[in-house]
Amino acid sequence: MSSITEEIRQELFSLQDIKYRDFQSRLIPGTEPSAMIGVRTPQLKKLAKEYVKRPDAEDFLLELPHGYFDEDQLHAFIISEIKDFGRCMAEVERFLPYVNNWATCDQMSPKVFKKDKERLLEHIKVWIVSGKTYTVRFGLGMLMQHFLDEGFRTEYPELAAGISSDEYYVRMMQAWYFATALAKQYDAVIPYIEERRLERWTHNKAIQKALESFRITQEQKEYLRSLKIK
Repeated sequence: MSSITEEIRQELFSLQDIKYRDFQSRLIPGTEPSAMIGVRTPQLKKLAKEYVKRPDAEDFLLELPHGYFDEDQLHAFIISEIKDFGRCMAEVERFLPYVNNWATCDQMSPKVFKKDKERLLEHIKVWIVSGKTYTVRFGLGMLMQHFLDEGFRTEYPELAAGISSDEYYVRMMQAWYFATALAKQYDAVIPYIEERRLERWTHNKAIQKALESFRITQEQKEYLRSLKIK
């Protein structure tokens, strides 16, 4: 174990909250309490802003897999703070195979990605066909975060609709994508629901999540209710 990893682990245990650890372990299936320290997200993000400035942080990023969920979380937050696109993407690609839960997957959101969306899109296209649960989920998350607003193209929901998976965490993100897409690009996306382009569970979950959105009008919600597959 590198000296910085030892330092980080000691720092994390100094911030340990046992009650929070036990609560959090119930939210993340497959993660045992013994593999969690119990550090709250704001504290991890604060540490990430500090460690990303240190040259030896690279040693921590290279030391995979980590021993604790909180170390994975810190790793994701450090990556999210890297300002150089190429370096950030290289770290994402190296880390993704070790991401094994929805929280680390969803909370890794590099700020620099918005600066070069065309390059990002090429990676997304690879991630979503990887067949690896959290790599696919991450790709969908990035597609949702960066490609539903300015510069939207009809090819983007086509990419999301083309994903076929039996994995719960992929299908849930796919439903989340289409619910968000309905809120932001309703006219372009409603045909995917009308034509039943999604698997039944994902179709109905997307409608359910869209109905919870304040950005969907009452008229649109009534229509979406009529499109549920029974």
